[in-house]
Amino acid sequence: MTDRPLKLAVFDVDGTLVDSQAHILAAMDAAYGDLRLPLPERAAMLRQVGLSLHELFARLEPDLPADTRLALAAAYKDAYARLRSDGSGKAHSPLFDGMGALLDRLARVEPLLLGVATGKSRRGLDHVLELHGLERTFLSRQVADDHPSKPHPAMLHAALSETGCEAPHAVMIGDTVFDMEMGHAAGMKTIAVSWGYHPRAMLEDAAPDILVDRVGDLGDVILELLDLSDD
Repeated sequence: MTDRPLKLAVFDVDGTLVDSQAHILAAMDAAYGDLRLPLPERAAMLRQVGLSLHELFARLEPDLPADTRLALAAAYKDAYARLRSDGSGKAHSPLFDGMGALLDRLARVEPLLLGVATGKSRRGLDHVLELHGLERTFLSRQVADDHPSKPHPAMLHAALSETGCEAPHAVMIGDTVFDMEMGHAAGMKTIAVSWGYHPRAMLEDAAPDILVDRVGDLGDVILELLDLSDD
């Protein structure tokens, strides 16, 4: 045990922990097909990953009527669930290489706590955690069902309250500008990762404390930023 202050590392999920773009794009294709609407460009869709579905389609399709955007969100959720239950979920949302070992390492560090803050639903997050055997890894699990969409800091405020950690002792790790903006708004440190869905230049403009290019470097960066060691 230690009398050092609690530390908290909060991870985004899609594009940070798991590479879910195949699953996301397949669900998008199905949703737009169901409504007989033209599919946006791949880059435009991936640029909105991490937002709640209502906010995602509001940004992606600002000229569509609100009821059509709601129908797209519902069709996307249905398609995502169908794909998830077809038995090939692991192929659609694999952990990025080295991520499992990284989480195992961090879980052994005291007094570090782990959390997630994601635009996924509770059901979607539970599925990913179960798929990869991570059900007991994260003390705090913040999802779009319970909060305003990123970049509103409500998810991180809840994670801090739930864990008893103070914002200066916490870091938000994510692959999008929305994650960085959310972390800044909550008063937390921020780490951007470049293997996800926002281009590196966009992440640099969001002014993270550190931008990391390799999963293998992320553990050391988190521990250094939070003034921790796993020696």
